[in-house]
Amino acid sequence: MVKLEPSWLNLLSDLFETPWFAEIKNKIVQERKQYTIYPPANLFFNAMDLCPVPNTKVVILGQDPYHGIGQAHGLSFSVPRGIGIPPSLQNIYKELENDLGIKPATHGNLENWAKQGVLLLNASLSVRANQAASHFYIGWEQFTDSIIQRLSESKENLVFMLWGSFARKKKFLIAKNKNHLVLEAPHPSPLSAYQGFIGCKHFSKANQFLQAHELETVCWQLPD
Repeated sequence: MVKLEPSWLNLLSDLFETPWFAEIKNKIVQERKQYTIYPPANLFFNAMDLCPVPNTKVVILGQDPYHGIGQAHGLSFSVPRGIGIPPSLQNIYKELENDLGIKPATHGNLENWAKQGVLLLNASLSVRANQAASHFYIGWEQFTDSIIQRLSESKENLVFMLWGSFARKKKFLIAKNKNHLVLEAPHPSPLSAYQGFIGCKHFSKANQFLQAHELETVCWQLPD
């Protein structure tokens, strides 16, 4: 039995019985025999464990986990305290300051956002050490695509933040007959942040939308 927060287990339970999910598990077992894999297995589903379905109101999509020592902990763009803040997250902090006047946090841990209902979901939930995108071939994307699709079908008034061409391609998974807000921008990486990510004002737009639908807004300022 997969260990997962109960509301997500209820939404996704049938997926864990499919042949393709069994194949993901088998490939992870084989990979661990040859490579160091990040994050630790108990954090593969951390984004969902910290953000139950009923609480979810914002979805921020990433591509795959950070592949350096100690960086990945199951949340897109986030790193544990004590780990250097990656460049993309530094630019996210710059846009937060530009948009809402929030001074950059001194750490890169976004768990506080997750606990407020921000699903920080990567398309791939594992990676080999020092090899970016090395687990895209094992089947995670089929699983995480299903998460996006089922979540968007089961809830109303979600905010989806799609940053970069990879994330923007996921737009087709978001239910068209629901009143969701889809926000698109270039990726916050140093290569593209100043081509439209800085200045996108997604954080204030998300809160304006939530407030308009009588939902609790997100406090984007992270505790020290």
